[in-house]
Amino acid sequence: MMTLAKEHCEACRADAPRVDDAQIDSLMEQIPGWAVLDRDGIKQLEKSFHFSNFRQALTFANHVGELAEKVQHHPAILLEWGKVTVTWWSHKIRGLHRNDFILAAKTSELETTGSPDTE
Repeated sequence: MMTLAKEHCEACRADAPRVDDAQIDSLMEQIPGWAVLDRDGIKQLEKSFHFSNFRQALTFANHVGELAEKVQHHPAILLEWGKVTVTWWSHKIRGLHRNDFILAAKTSELETTGSPDTE
């Protein structure tokens, strides 16, 4: 996870390549707790984060939102009492790009650092 979290996202174009299955397997080793889901033929990365109360969950969701705004790549964020589920995928390519794995790693780091540092 450490190396992915230190990488920078690149602008994603509609013709950008999706990561292939071998790349997915390798990258998944760096983002423990994340799962690859297939929704309507679109692969997505998803993880739920658990907190003691709604306020902590809300703060985390806001930090994920700040991270997303900094890199202009936006996940689905489901906020519930004590739980935030984050789902990353690249809309333009209808699947997974390396950026999604980078941002999954950065999201996991937010759980411990609380700061959406993208540098």
